[in-house]
Amino acid sequence: MPSPHTTASDAAFARRRLVHIAPQARNNSRMHAGQELVERLRSVVGEEHVLTHPDALATYRSDGLLHYRQTPLAAVLPGTAAEVQAVVAACHDAGVPWVARGSGTGLSGGALPVAEGVLIVLARMRRILAVDLDEGEVVVEPGVTNLGISRVVAPTHFYPPDPSSQIVCSIGGNVAENSGGAHCFKYGFTTNYVIGLDVVLPSGQTVELQRDAPGYDLLGAFVGSEGTLGVATRIRLRVVPAPESVRTLVAFFETTVAAGEAVSAIVSAGLLPGAIEMMDRLSIKAAEQATGAGYRLDAGAALLVELDGPHDECSSQFEQLVDLCTGAGARDVRVALSQEERELLWQTRKAAFAAMGRVAPAYYVQDGVIPRTRLAEVLARIDELATDYGLSVANVFHAGDGNLHPLVCYDSGRPGEAARAEELAGMIIKACVDADGSITGEHGVGVDKRDYMPAMFGADDLDTFQRLRCAFDPRGLANPGKVMPTPRLCGEVPGPYREHPLEREGVATRL
Repeated sequence: MPSPHTTASDAAFARRRLVHIAPQARNNSRMHAGQELVERLRSVVGEEHVLTHPDALATYRSDGLLHYRQTPLAAVLPGTAAEVQAVVAACHDAGVPWVARGSGTGLSGGALPVAEGVLIVLARMRRILAVDLDEGEVVVEPGVTNLGISRVVAPTHFYPPDPSSQIVCSIGGNVAENSGGAHCFKYGFTTNYVIGLDVVLPSGQTVELQRDAPGYDLLGAFVGSEGTLGVATRIRLRVVPAPESVRTLVAFFETTVAAGEAVSAIVSAGLLPGAIEMMDRLSIKAAEQATGAGYRLDAGAALLVELDGPHDECSSQFEQLVDLCTGAGARDVRVALSQEERELLWQTRKAAFAAMGRVAPAYYVQDGVIPRTRLAEVLARIDELATDYGLSVANVFHAGDGNLHPLVCYDSGRPGEAARAEELAGMIIKACVDADGSITGEHGVGVDKRDYMPAMFGADDLDTFQRLRCAFDPRGLANPGKVMPTPRLCGEVPGPYREHPLEREGVATRL
């Protein structure tokens, strides 16, 4: 149970409620309008690409965060940009909300459907449209996988943002969430690699957004907007030359605190690794059982570090890296001597989330950011909270940029344990904010953390966010109920209550 030292305000912070933007009543008129929309969508994409049967829709009730589920009116699978435009235009004309979805690997509920709304699934749009390695550019459709981009430009180039789900996650979803990954410490996030986008706005109009275009940075505003400003149908990306040399090691420490001190020593020495990843004892146990890579089960923490760059520079810095790890108390340092060994070390790190099923029936993954200097403090607080709540927490994180991914383990078969796990996850996010950190590093806000937005932003900030959103989507049809802490309507103004058009249409409910 929670600690007696947990304050009422703390508990309130951790409790969250899910409010779906949904019709007020399913009357005959509304059902008829929904059926008319479905028929129009079938005329656009073909009957086989409009799913309405409950069994078919079950696949799309949630994204990777299974705690929230909702069945949409229909799931539509367009195959071209023109079909996406027609689908969005049909929803706009009918006043029906919609949510865009890629591979569904997101972990914030960002692709959670809307009741009586349309889910636009972009999985069929998987074409590589252009590759220009002389300019270091590729053009793809949103359903192309993250890893698919690196594969098509290999061996001379690669695409640096690499989420753990890169084998299956789509680039459209990466753009929506501004995804990072293990190599973001050196190479940056998705926003650093998007050159241009073709976007279907919620009105059904298509616009082109370009980096460094005159005027406001609309491209920068769109990347990371979590599907609330429109749908990207054509994505132009920058790729970079493959490094001449790559050296990888895993160092084992007694504690995560000692491993954290090694991270500080590495950064303070002026080294810029391509990646610095950390796993604690529980996550090592799960991942090693899944991969058999030889990670030490008696270690309190494993630090996976990778250097890349010119051969001579990489070799000299790698020797310094080994010395820094040893000096920080590493009990064992293992160096990958081949590409196969390197891939096995990375396989273990990237298997950590999926492998947690070996140590717990279920887990709740969080995503917070803290300054590297506060790492030991926050990890200690997480251990304290885990004890207070009687649950185990496995820690896997991008140590270089302080992006934590605590995995709260629980058994949903035990009464109240799922709710306790969710509350503990909320308390961990509060600990990150209290340490001058952020509520999310790369998973996004979605529905999972929207009620935490006021912990970071004031009312004026949130109002500014909403004004930007309304400039793109004045009717509030694009992925409603996400990101903002309370359902807000673009027609809201201070003063006496005025009914919003979406309320009259039965699409939104005012609380």
